[in-house]
Amino acid sequence: MDKFTELTAIVAPMDRANVDTDAIIPKQFLKSIKRTGFGPNLFDEWRYEDVGEPGMDNTNRPLRKDFVLNQPRYQGAKILLARENFGCGSSREHAPWALKDYGFDVVIAPSFADIFFNNCFKNGILPIVLDEAIVDKLFQETYAAEGYQLTVDLVTKKIIRPNGEQIAFDVDEFRRHCLLNGLDDIGLTLQHQNEIEAFEQSYKAKNPWLFN
Repeated sequence: MDKFTELTAIVAPMDRANVDTDAIIPKQFLKSIKRTGFGPNLFDEWRYEDVGEPGMDNTNRPLRKDFVLNQPRYQGAKILLARENFGCGSSREHAPWALKDYGFDVVIAPSFADIFFNNCFKNGILPIVLDEAIVDKLFQETYAAEGYQLTVDLVTKKIIRPNGEQIAFDVDEFRRHCLLNGLDDIGLTLQHQNEIEAFEQSYKAKNPWLFN
């Protein structure tokens, strides 16, 4: 998992409440567990005019021109601004995989579904909870200025607006440590690789009959 310390990027507004995981990545794409390749099908039913299927060439699929991710001003966005209860519905880890594969590193919302919130941290995405009034203000600013960018600084736990104003946010310190150091569950385990190998050797020496 890549380290996350600071990001300055374009913001894309997802101005809908209760966006569920089936909207983020529809159920037909859940057959793969590779973690990659889901970006082209992020928000598939909202993004395209036709019905997407696994293995489909998305290059020439008809786009819904009014959908936010299809608008030129939001191309290259790495910060998704959302409404309350983002990521509700089924507990599919494919949802943060799709967001990450598309290019999103941060999601800002007034609230998240718990399982989705936890899965974001495990897959290198920083979900930030802000007061609804602040989120409303960020939506207004995003719509008003093409190419609107925010800086998200995980070291200081601050969001910096274009005018220099800073917005503090809270994040669990253990999760913050993992993101800052690029540690997923496997990475955390491998920090103890020497101890694990020493235990294995000791266990084999004490119980040789188990390994014959």
